[in-house]
Amino acid sequence: MKEVFIFIAMIQSTINAVKAYFDALSIIKKLKLWKYFFIPVIISAITAIIIGSFTYFLSDDIGYYISKLWPWEFGKQTFTAIGNFFGGIAIVAIGFILYKHIVLALSSPFMSPVSLKIEEHFYGKQHDHKKNTFSESLNRGIRISVRNLVRELLLTLLILLLGLIPLIGLFSSILLFFTQAYYAGFGNMDYTLERHYSYKDSVTFVKRNRGTAIGNGIIFMLFLLIPIIGVVLVLPFSVTAATTETMKKIQ
Repeated sequence: MKEVFIFIAMIQSTINAVKAYFDALSIIKKLKLWKYFFIPVIISAITAIIIGSFTYFLSDDIGYYISKLWPWEFGKQTFTAIGNFFGGIAIVAIGFILYKHIVLALSSPFMSPVSLKIEEHFYGKQHDHKKNTFSESLNRGIRISVRNLVRELLLTLLILLLGLIPLIGLFSSILLFFTQAYYAGFGNMDYTLERHYSYKDSVTFVKRNRGTAIGNGIIFMLFLLIPIIGVVLVLPFSVTAATTETMKKIQ
């Protein structure tokens, strides 16, 4: 019964994290935050172009190498088609993962002040905050992103392997999406958590609030499916929404 209540609470947190996006635009306009997103948007756009180019050129090659694993002539065409399909999914998934963690890490010194302004707007100035320098925010962002990158890549590999199993494979894409959403939300939440918790305690906090991370990450991932505009708007909206929900959990 306890597990049921925990699951229901996680679903509610996920819904609240999604709903937080509806207030993001008004908060950004009210606090005049657009100017703080200029450099992160450039980082996001350049990273998307680089990762997107590699993804486009490598997708066929991955499928080709997968098809080579089938040495027999019978069923060769079918296995090649399957290889191309899963090769495409694999390279796109890895592309999303790399883009996400690179952008979240490099944007950390610029997003942390934005998160702070939003927090002070709702809760006033706090004098017990940990004050991080530019390099400290960048180092922490890189540390969090590298940790999450390694774990997400391992989980993605496992999910892709499960995807080869009939029936179970039908749910692998959904599981892959929620895994990516969780780690995207994790990165967005940490811009707030770095002022309140140590690295280790922040990891524990996000694990206790998986629903919030997943909800924030769901919209983050959906933004990236919108050509050009998604790359521009994803950080402003996701960081604003993550800050408001994370502070509610902290308070």
